[in-house]
Amino acid sequence: MVDVIAVRTRYFDEFFLQAAAAGIHQAVILASGLDARAYRLRWPNETTVYEIDQPQVTQFKTATLAQLGATPTVNHLVVAMDLRQDWPAALRQAGFDPGQPTAWIAEGLFGYLPPDARDRLLDNITTLSVEGSRFVLDSVPPLPQADQDHFRRSIVRLHHRWQNHGFNVDMTDMIYLDDHNDVTAYLDAHGWETVRASTSELFLANGLDPIAELDDDRAVLARASRRFSGKGSAAVRICCPARICTVR
Repeated sequence: MVDVIAVRTRYFDEFFLQAAAAGIHQAVILASGLDARAYRLRWPNETTVYEIDQPQVTQFKTATLAQLGATPTVNHLVVAMDLRQDWPAALRQAGFDPGQPTAWIAEGLFGYLPPDARDRLLDNITTLSVEGSRFVLDSVPPLPQADQDHFRRSIVRLHHRWQNHGFNVDMTDMIYLDDHNDVTAYLDAHGWETVRASTSELFLANGLDPIAELDDDRAVLARASRRFSGKGSAAVRICCPARICTVR
């Protein structure tokens, strides 16, 4: 688990740095939680990073970081809004420009959303994204019932370990594994170009041993880019039949 979080973090950090180097000057962190990229990455001076999360979450993080003496390294705007509400309107009101390319991230989010909420979130992101925008995410792909059972058993094992450290939150019922649109297929059909890679490939790229085969397909990282050609159809590029996806 520690290694998965580490390689995922590095992958997403590099996504933002590459987007900034490509001239994308606004970024949106969805369900930002305790994400500290606005404080620790070296952003170009002209960049604005928007964070969206529930008010109690953003208040806690902002106050805690202030107590630690931490300051953002970028123009940092917090949108205290539940994603179940009209967050696109709140984002625009905060200064977001839908006419400019955007770098989006949904890290550790899609597994906790029911199928209709996933599709609605992707639709909103697509509506707010012009050509040249980029989107990175991790997601559990649609799984057959046997694989769903395996995944839930893995969560139960983790829960028992976490209890030994005082973390008594049962995540079994918090993760949606029922039928839903494959995120990358959905994006491909809505004007994005997606790139995927497996978690094991990230491990190998960072000098770690690949994880067990049964677990390799359970974590999806994806990057996507908004590109249009002709009548607005998107070219599709899949790097490998894996579980890390980048939309460009």
